[in-house]
Amino acid sequence: MLKPTKGPRLGGGPAHERLLLANLAAALFTHKSIKTTETKAKRLRPVAERLITFAKRGDLHARRRVLGVIGDKGVVHELFTEIAPLVAEREGGYTRITKLGFRKGDNAPMAQIELVLEPVQKKASKSKASAAAKSAAADQEASEAKAAEAKAADAEAEAEETTEAAEATDESPAQDAQVEADEAAAEAADAEAAEAQDVAQDAATGAASKENTQRDGK
Repeated sequence: MLKPTKGPRLGGGPAHERLLLANLAAALFTHKSIKTTETKAKRLRPVAERLITFAKRGDLHARRRVLGVIGDKGVVHELFTEIAPLVAEREGGYTRITKLGFRKGDNAPMAQIELVLEPVQKKASKSKASAAAKSAAADQEASEAKAAEAKAADAEAEAEETTEAAEATDESPAQDAQVEADEAAAEAADAEAAEAQDVAQDAATGAASKENTQRDGK
């Protein structure tokens, strides 16, 4: 018997191995996850991923190529209409193999092979990442510059307030002295006016008394 090109031979011959892998692929596409031996899972992975690649192409020739491997039209239809759109954004790696330990009885290593149908989260390219880093650094520098300007403006405002307070403190004693001088001058003027009024009243009273005396003498 010819040696296989990759991995151990499954089944009794090449035709048996081909049919065995085709049935495993059909079961995988139907149930999305199957449990089998680790050797069969590793041999099934390239076959299943190649069929999924044909399904992503979606043309008639690709459908006929898949039908040449899997004879069940229902499975092929499900592969092209349901599975292919879910992995359209994924570039390879459509299956995942998880080891399950050893089978009870013959102690064969078991594994679970399943389809990876989760949405793909694309990583940012290096150019985009560098551009994003540069923009973030520029934004940070701009925010720091704005913060420095705000601090400088606050410092200037505080300095102006301090200067105005100092000037007000210097001017207040002079203003108080001026006010006191004005008040003293006003009080002196009032006193002089009152004295002049008293003198005028006294003079008027004296003149009136003299007139009365002269009238009485006559």
